[in-house]
Amino acid sequence: MNKQQHQGLHAKVLATLGPAITGGDYAPGSVLRTDELEARFQVSRTVMREAIRVLESMHLVQSRRRVGVTVLPTEAWNVFDPQVIIWRLQGADRPRQLRSLTMLRSAVEPAAARLAAQLATGEECARLTEHALGMVATSRGQQLEGYLVHDVAFHRVILRASRNEMFARLGDVVAAVLTGRTQHQVMFSDPDPAAVTLHVRVAEAVRAGEPDVAEELTRQITVGAMAELDVLAP
Repeated sequence: MNKQQHQGLHAKVLATLGPAITGGDYAPGSVLRTDELEARFQVSRTVMREAIRVLESMHLVQSRRRVGVTVLPTEAWNVFDPQVIIWRLQGADRPRQLRSLTMLRSAVEPAAARLAAQLATGEECARLTEHALGMVATSRGQQLEGYLVHDVAFHRVILRASRNEMFARLGDVVAAVLTGRTQHQVMFSDPDPAAVTLHVRVAEAVRAGEPDVAEELTRQITVGAMAELDVLAP
């Protein structure tokens, strides 16, 4: 088996087991036996061990000799892991997960925007403007995939420009939730024009060095995102 085939099998196991665990198919405390998993997925022990190691790194399971692989409770999971977020958004608990993540964004992103307005470099301001205009250009004609690229990049710049390493590390989390909203159609066919305009105004406020304005406008973006969930994922 070549390396590409090995990685393909490894990914196949994770793509099935990950969503099954996060989706509640296996109750906390359930014990998964590796020999049974190997037979089910028709993979080698090496492939299965690697997949289990990945799940352990996310704190979804705990592997113990003579016991097997035990599914851990939600409280133990690394809920900030982008892959865990993606898997959870695939399940029936998607609306609650989206609300939880949007509440996190509501707490963090306005503060990050405030700091960005004080600390962003000229290059970061230019990239914010570029992506805000990109959002405008892709906001009509059902171009959600193109819009998503600029939306994710815009928020990554805001978080990094805050110069707070904790905020910056949430870039992947925000990217995962924005991507999940699009992939699972928890978005209107065209983005809300008011939200698009707010992103442009945030870019302008950061460039102008107006922290109060940047913070308030970003708060409005997150409030609008929560209002969309009330309509699209009640």
